[in-house]
Amino acid sequence: MRTNGAVRTGLAAMVCGAVAVTLSACGGPEGGSGSGAKGRAGARGGVARTSAPTVDLTRIPDVGDRLQRRIPSTSRQVLAVYGEGKDSADSTAVLYTKSGATWEKTRSWTAHNGKKGWTADHHEGDKRSPVGVFTLSDAGGVLDDPGARLPYTQSETFQAPHEWAKSHWHDFDYVIAIDYNRLKGNPPDDPTRPLGDEKGGGIWLHLDHGSGTSACVSMSKSAMEYLLRALDPEQHPVVVMGDKEDLKV
Repeated sequence: MRTNGAVRTGLAAMVCGAVAVTLSACGGPEGGSGSGAKGRAGARGGVARTSAPTVDLTRIPDVGDRLQRRIPSTSRQVLAVYGEGKDSADSTAVLYTKSGATWEKTRSWTAHNGKKGWTADHHEGDKRSPVGVFTLSDAGGVLDDPGARLPYTQSETFQAPHEWAKSHWHDFDYVIAIDYNRLKGNPPDDPTRPLGDEKGGGIWLHLDHGSGTSACVSMSKSAMEYLLRALDPEQHPVVVMGDKEDLKV
């Protein structure tokens, strides 16, 4: 167990926008042949055939060159968070694992993101999750370490304030820090923001309570337990996250 040497105060001021949080896999269109091909096949007495879309298994599906290039060459675990829309709080998280030169879908879960959707220019309090590729380096939570491979800090200081709605009290039972505007190698609740406070921070993967967050990505408890046990620092895990349209650019 790793603990933070500094006294942690004011968790509510640091995590997910400092306000009470009121907090599927993507697929492309099916390919097919035109009516002319069908007619010719019928005239020959043959069977009409359709061509399936080509899938490039060396890439994360539905992620364009802009973000694909930002995935480190050393990374062999990618959690892709596909947002339903620019202004939607609904998303799907998919874990991909690299085997040889190809990416394989390992598991997927329903998820939530910022209550106002996504942004490529995140600022404190905008209630939108940042679009981008971010490393996943540190974990923690109120509950004991469930067998995490990432460095895990257990502390009661992660407890959500009880001034928040009761449905949010367990949001931070388990958390994985998204390395946006933070110092890697520190506990998730470390307040340091290298880009300045105005760029926000304290953006985590954490437990879901059924609706949008202030900027974090939330999933079920079982999903978080799975990720904590699966994400391996030796595999250099990252999260690729954004709304579907931005991800494809």
